[in-house]
Amino acid sequence: MSVLSADTARPLTGITLKTLSVCAFVTMSSCIKAAPGVPAGQVVFFRSFFAILPVVVMLAWRHELATALYTTRPFGHITRGLVGVGAMGLGFFALTRLPLPEWIALNYAQPLLVVVFSALILGETVRIFRWSAVIVGFIGVIIVSWPKMTLLTSGAGLGDGEAVGIIAALVGAAISAMAMLQVRRLVQTERTATVVIWFCLTATVAGLATWPFGWVQPDAWQASLLIAAGIFGGVGQILMTESYRHAPLSTIAPFEYTSMLLGIVIGFFVFGEVPTAHVVVGGSIVVAAGLFIIWRENRLGLPRGKARKVTPPQG
Repeated sequence: MSVLSADTARPLTGITLKTLSVCAFVTMSSCIKAAPGVPAGQVVFFRSFFAILPVVVMLAWRHELATALYTTRPFGHITRGLVGVGAMGLGFFALTRLPLPEWIALNYAQPLLVVVFSALILGETVRIFRWSAVIVGFIGVIIVSWPKMTLLTSGAGLGDGEAVGIIAALVGAAISAMAMLQVRRLVQTERTATVVIWFCLTATVAGLATWPFGWVQPDAWQASLLIAAGIFGGVGQILMTESYRHAPLSTIAPFEYTSMLLGIVIGFFVFGEVPTAHVVVGGSIVVAAGLFIIWRENRLGLPRGKARKVTPPQG
């Protein structure tokens, strides 16, 4: 991510856009949760196809539409897209089986796993401070998950929807972290617009490919919610991308965690979900660990900006 000059840096604008992007992504997730009974692959299709509409508008407005698809690395984009679709599908599967605040808290495991995979796969140097934050963050994830995971040893078995949802959310977070590593490779040579549009198109095709495996005929309400989810997802992507044009990553990134507060409010008033003590305590620990990692990376000057700005945090 390029360094912002004093003339172009507008932190309040960046923070506002970032917060609005979080609202858009949480609204997207809420729409999906409010349309139960739709297979995950079908949800991926709606989410990706209708996200293309606002993205195309953005590219046309910035006069980048004609060249957005040009790339010398099509297979890299397709591979990144398929990995991202796997993470998205698992995430949406988990979302329909877990309370919204709990699902959001578990998704915070993704940046922790990015640190782990960066060290193991890319060979990046991760020192004791960030390893400590990762360990503490995983303790928070365990606290959030513990009440549901104990069902697996109490005779309830894998048939319990919430326990399966926990597993799907965590596996999805791990796959999403792998997709982040692929994005970090792509942005070394590719423009943000190219990465975004290729992902939307790949995810749309992959979602459509699940049609023979069982789609349902959504009623008018479900269809409206799924279309809205796609549009909000595309708008969230645009707002997130634009936020990084106005302020540094270290200023913007912490506001990602406002999704927890918004998830608690929507979960309570829309879905009647009361967050448990495990979610509040564990989620707070994961947030604190994530904030420490952001602070530490900013202090070390690690180039995380481009990867974060083109990767949707909520699928």
